[in-house]
Amino acid sequence: MTTRSREIFEQVKRGVAEFIVGYEDIVEDFLICLSSGGHILLEGVPGVAKTTLAKIMSGLVGLDFKRIQFTQDLLPADITGHYYFNQKKQEFEFRAGPVFSNVVLADEINRAPSKTQSALLEAMEENQVTVEGSTFRLKKPFLVIATINPVEHEGVYALPEAQLDRFMMKSRMDYLPKEEELRLLHMKNGKWRDIEVKPIRENIFQIFSTEIRRCRADASILRYIRDVITETRKDDMIVLGASPRAGEQMLYASKGAAIMDGRDYVIPDDVKRIAVRMLSHRITLSLDSELEGISAEQAIERILGRVEVVKE
Repeated sequence: MTTRSREIFEQVKRGVAEFIVGYEDIVEDFLICLSSGGHILLEGVPGVAKTTLAKIMSGLVGLDFKRIQFTQDLLPADITGHYYFNQKKQEFEFRAGPVFSNVVLADEINRAPSKTQSALLEAMEENQVTVEGSTFRLKKPFLVIATINPVEHEGVYALPEAQLDRFMMKSRMDYLPKEEELRLLHMKNGKWRDIEVKPIRENIFQIFSTEIRRCRADASILRYIRDVITETRKDDMIVLGASPRAGEQMLYASKGAAIMDGRDYVIPDDVKRIAVRMLSHRITLSLDSELEGISAEQAIERILGRVEVVKE
């Protein structure tokens, strides 16, 4: 069986490849988060096309796109919107902020203080914002793509655990291999920087929603996800394990990975494929582990290596 989501995935990959070389794994993460109602945290140095990739993918699936440049003086109202006094009508009106879009790129989110970062918490979890006591629903689908720069440590603020836990995945965009970087230069040599993206088809989100609801995960998959999550709380290398929300989102993302692979059922490899990107940012390593040079990704890989799938 080949799902329509699989066909869309291949079309989006081909569409992105017309403008950007590589990063097919990021395209898959974007579509998994979009189909399963999650948000994505992108880590990468400047200049690897994080913003361009997000904008192209949004255009290909026919979604509104807004970009917010996070800075130290950015206010929560700059994200959610605010009330202003309309002198013609002699009344206060609400001016919606950039969060009222399908895809919101929170560029360099760690440059803003915690108060401003927290303006996204309600939006990411409940698909709504509250301004001066009034609640406004956001568009559906709603996806936050937040970017962070791993090489800068001055003038940045660490993301609180409560906010990190709301990101379904954390993906990394590294430098391209030499061959792919040469392909990029050949592409840019024959094509100017103008980017004009057209949606590949209509109702893409409805297709995703329908197929992910029909996707099945049997009891052995549920127990496997539970065992992986609980093992993060018992591991000696980890002082803060994954939350119940992590397990819930792993289930949804596993279904997203399954439909992207052309199946309407989840297999253990779906869980393993997304586990590292879903859990590495949700755990806190012990001091001894950090001194030994063990990364969060390595800790999750070790857990996956010893947790077995128990079939009925």
